[in-house]
Amino acid sequence: MALADVIDLNADLGERYDAWRPGQDVALLEVVTTAHIACGFHSGDPGVMVETVRQAAAFGVSIGAHPSYPDREGFGRHAMARSPEEIRADVLYQVGALDGIARAAGIRVGSVKAHGALYNRMAQDEREATAVALAVRDLDADLWLVVPAGSLAADVARQLGVRTVEEGFCDRAYAPDGSLVPRDVAGAAVTDAAEVAARALRLAREGEIDASDGSTLRLAARTLCLHGDTPGAAHLARAVRETLEQAGLRVEPFAGR
Repeated sequence: MALADVIDLNADLGERYDAWRPGQDVALLEVVTTAHIACGFHSGDPGVMVETVRQAAAFGVSIGAHPSYPDREGFGRHAMARSPEEIRADVLYQVGALDGIARAAGIRVGSVKAHGALYNRMAQDEREATAVALAVRDLDADLWLVVPAGSLAADVARQLGVRTVEEGFCDRAYAPDGSLVPRDVAGAAVTDAAEVAARALRLAREGEIDASDGSTLRLAARTLCLHGDTPGAAHLARAVRETLEQAGLRVEPFAGR
């Protein structure tokens, strides 16, 4: 039996510099229901943000912000020694910038999902999880915060009264502790469409996924992520959506458009 009748399918987009280049982002926007858009600290820039928001609005896709550590050199994948005050300011700045762009396009940012090392650190570090959650709460009580399913970050956000949605990954391998296998480890990315779709369906229907050691993780995910930089991401997304809908699930955004 499915955990719920509705599941969201999200992708991280706008992760490029200097100019909008139609391609995989547009192909993903035809399939996903939520787009988390890079806000300039790890990738993206004002022009790319404007065009990504415009394209997402045209496809009727819900908009989310994708803030990170200030780490453009490392694509936001390097852990940084930032104080809670600095992290809170970083998130306020990035989400505020994207929401201004979204408002100009006649829509609003509905969710926030940290990127890379910040997302991973939030799952285990209470101070960092608190800093991000407080920034989201203070920006807008109606914003949703996307966090790793089953993580400390989910508990922290809920305790602070932040609207929280837990996320699972169908195109990334999980370690036995519930974290993602590092990208430099063989098998970290799952790129076979049939396997990705099967993982997505199991997460949505059963709340389960196998870890790299063969153990079973219980993850009550309400949104499933496909990384925009995974090879063939649009093809994977189509396979996932078709599989979910054929199984009787409605694929819809968790946040209002």
